[in-house]
Amino acid sequence: MKMAIFQVRTWLSRRFSSVSSHPLQVCVVGSGPAGFYTAEKMLKAHQGAQVDIIDRLPTPFGLVRSGVAPDHPETKIVVNQFSRAAQHERCSFFGNVTLGSSLSLAELRELYHVVVLAYGAESDRVLGIPGEDLIGIHSAREFVWWYNGHPDCKNLDLELKNTDTAVILGQGNVALDVARILLRPATELATTDIASHALAALEESSIRKVYLVGRRGPVQAACTAKELREVLGIKDLYIQIQEADLLKTPKDEEEIKNNRIQRRVYELLSKAATTGHSYPRSGQRELHFVFFRKPDIFLDSDERRGHVSGVHFEKTVLKDVGGGKRVAVGTGQFDDLQCGMVLKSIGYKSVPVVGLPFDHQKGVVPNIRGRVLHNTSEDPTLLEEGLYVCGWLKRGPTGIIATNLYCAEETGAANLAD
Repeated sequence: MKMAIFQVRTWLSRRFSSVSSHPLQVCVVGSGPAGFYTAEKMLKAHQGAQVDIIDRLPTPFGLVRSGVAPDHPETKIVVNQFSRAAQHERCSFFGNVTLGSSLSLAELRELYHVVVLAYGAESDRVLGIPGEDLIGIHSAREFVWWYNGHPDCKNLDLELKNTDTAVILGQGNVALDVARILLRPATELATTDIASHALAALEESSIRKVYLVGRRGPVQAACTAKELREVLGIKDLYIQIQEADLLKTPKDEEEIKNNRIQRRVYELLSKAATTGHSYPRSGQRELHFVFFRKPDIFLDSDERRGHVSGVHFEKTVLKDVGGGKRVAVGTGQFDDLQCGMVLKSIGYKSVPVVGLPFDHQKGVVPNIRGRVLHNTSEDPTLLEEGLYVCGWLKRGPTGIIATNLYCAEETGAANLAD
């Protein structure tokens, strides 16, 4: 249960009577990688500091616990390091404390010398196209939280038994994680730490076809070679990639020439397109990569009103917009993909709290090297004293777990200088 407000007040009162001997009292909001890396930096930099980590969930570790795929145990080993930090004599973790309802940001800033916000991005970007609220459409974040046992999404109502086809919008690593979980045999998932309710549902899943759809081409696919190789290596999986989508322009050639990761991803996709059978066998699971398409409308089902029955896509081409950048623009040509489930892997979004400066356009807290600015004007003289930010809330939802280490070092250095 959430801590009642009066219980939080009592906890804070007792807490500060016991730590008053510490010259610096630090509160880190959020117990994911950004939060724990920040706590580590604060403990090392300030020998007398007391660091409290608070989180709205009862359990720590944030994205490591709820975002990493269950068949990637090696990525989760970092929790051992975070556990050692939590056991430090000057560090404490408090769960079930929600910033904004259990206590306000203003109260935290009054009670602590330093407040570091590292609660990440717990919402989703939206497409803003017709039909987006149809049953059967979810964000990839919700699906990932569902199979990882996050309490917010444990009871997510998925259309796993009512359709054989799922469309995933996006071709980044999260999209590939989602496709892999949908297509891997349940017998293999059973050996992972996937949530038991998710395993039971996937064992009964009717989904046999997954379409990974991207606005741009294979040269611009946002995934890494490691993630792509893993999904392409699923046992007895039919892979389809249209060879016409693999044709490169001179600008594509230049792009992959200067980027080793993109070059390797393109090579893997090209090899997959020419390897294997021309058609799937009866009952074989299928993964289709679809490029140069952007969703235009989600289609309502005639038989089950209010449920998604497909996606109306507009074909795209890449257009130069200057500075060496190209964006996908519509061509006015359309086609449909029939499906009974859509997962939108189009990006996470941070949520502001009362009293926090926030750039709604960028989805981040305005800051200079982790120091929170009073507004979005980027005037370095207008700083919020004692208030810092780290992780996705600071730089946007990008990077891997280790990226937060460098992010925390920067924020910690700013605090130490101050």
